[in-house]
Amino acid sequence: MTSRRKLLSKSLASQILSLCRSAAGSRPIAGACICGNYALGQKEAPLEVLLIIEGLRPRLINQFRFIGSRPLLFFALDKWFFERDVEQGFLGEAFAIQLLLPYLPVVNDDYLKTYEIKLKRRIILESMENLVLDFPELSYEMQIRPEYFLYEALLSRVRLFPPMLYTVSNFFRRDLKDANVQSAMEGFYEALKALENEGIAEKYNGYVKISKNFINEVKSKKVRFTSFLKISQKTLLMHLLAIFPNIFKFLWQSRVILRKFLSFETPNFERMPFIEDPKIYLLVPTANGLVPLSSRFDIEAFVRKVLSSDSRAEVEIKELGGVLNDVYLVSVTVNGEARRVVVKSFKDWSNFKWFPLTIWAIGTVKFAFLGRIRLEREYAINKFLHSKGFAVPRLLGIYPEERLIIMEYLEGETLDKFVRQILEAGNEKNVEAELKIVHKVGETFAKVHALDIVLGDTKPENILVGKDGQVCILDLEQASRDGDKAWDVAEFIYYIGHYAPLFGGTKRVELVAETFIRGYLAAGGDPKFVKAAGKTKYTKVFSVFVFPHVISALSNLCRKVELLG
Repeated sequence: MTSRRKLLSKSLASQILSLCRSAAGSRPIAGACICGNYALGQKEAPLEVLLIIEGLRPRLINQFRFIGSRPLLFFALDKWFFERDVEQGFLGEAFAIQLLLPYLPVVNDDYLKTYEIKLKRRIILESMENLVLDFPELSYEMQIRPEYFLYEALLSRVRLFPPMLYTVSNFFRRDLKDANVQSAMEGFYEALKALENEGIAEKYNGYVKISKNFINEVKSKKVRFTSFLKISQKTLLMHLLAIFPNIFKFLWQSRVILRKFLSFETPNFERMPFIEDPKIYLLVPTANGLVPLSSRFDIEAFVRKVLSSDSRAEVEIKELGGVLNDVYLVSVTVNGEARRVVVKSFKDWSNFKWFPLTIWAIGTVKFAFLGRIRLEREYAINKFLHSKGFAVPRLLGIYPEERLIIMEYLEGETLDKFVRQILEAGNEKNVEAELKIVHKVGETFAKVHALDIVLGDTKPENILVGKDGQVCILDLEQASRDGDKAWDVAEFIYYIGHYAPLFGGTKRVELVAETFIRGYLAAGGDPKFVKAAGKTKYTKVFSVFVFPHVISALSNLCRKVELLG
């Protein structure tokens, strides 16, 4: 702000102060400042003055004046109206917006600074709330550069009121940007300190994190708070249309003055830079470091970076399958060694062929259908489980804009192959190793549930068994916090029945399910979730692809769980 004061000479400040006192008359002046393009550093711009007066009647006055040959737009506003505009967007931020951008104080710097911080605190809170609602799972891991709040505030307001683009573009003008950003960020830093003291924001390695308590509070409300952005376009336009016609009516009546006014500032569109995507200041951690949410995916660049490949290496892309997603294995050979990663694309389940999936599960479980939501869940729950010591694929990259996640490729066999071996074996002793693995899977589920995490899609194909017998959870896109744990148990058990031959009886299927249940209980799993898995609400979902006698046997086993304890 100090460098800004050089724009305001003593003579100019004195003349503006005189105009302010004349407009206020006997009423106290709460604050006054020069705002607009002149305050952004454009010496050639017309002057814009915001004057806040206690008890002003009428509540809003606008005037056009000259100081020498320099045009001046003068806005006088009642103090109560101004403060409500700052605190609530009462006037669509038509006047509060001046404190978002750099300004030059003329009267009562402390008052203006106090309300600047109040405005920016509200902006940060609204931004955090929107991040939680837009990224309900990613928000737990998100690391935010403070500049995000400034850039997001400016971009959202330009979208709301496009005529602001010129002022915002001047804010980012190449020769003025650094000073303008530094000046505007001072208030954001002060507001962030206040939010840290309130336990809403947290400092983390030079970044800002949203506190878990705030995230949980916003998510629990389940509806987006009414913010000024939802109502202010109409309000803002109403007030602007009430203000500016009077000014331009006066200008139009005096063509000479109008020409003089326009000559002061001619838009230079060549100097208007592109406004940066605020998401470059939103970062999430991966095994390769922090990644901005605005990153674009370039598979060749990614291979060179992550797999240490040179530009001459041949990249092979192979489809791995995935019914509801596109999953690819990307391989490159370096010095005779094959290096691989998995690329998972999260499509929206909007196609009619997925309609039966919803019908079967009505009243039992709610699936996440939108690709963006499933991507978030995959990332967030993976990171959480990894932090707790569970075996999950390392996340190497995330690209929300393109709905892609890159993860390490793990060697091993999926659990369904072990289950089939047990079902097809002639002797139980021949599959003791396989049964131990199933027992370990039950233990793993119980430990996950102890963290109030539900895996969501627990069919055996989503469990990988490494060469050392380690149990790894592969698919977490339906995982959630505080979900239905009985669903996890039910899906795993009834999917076992899906592999049973028609005339093979139920003894071996029950053995696999019982082994899983014993592992679940041994690791502290709650028997009530096993018992609940035997209910009709769960069996009906799997009745379309599991034989009735098998479902009946498995359901009875679950309902009699106390006999296994």
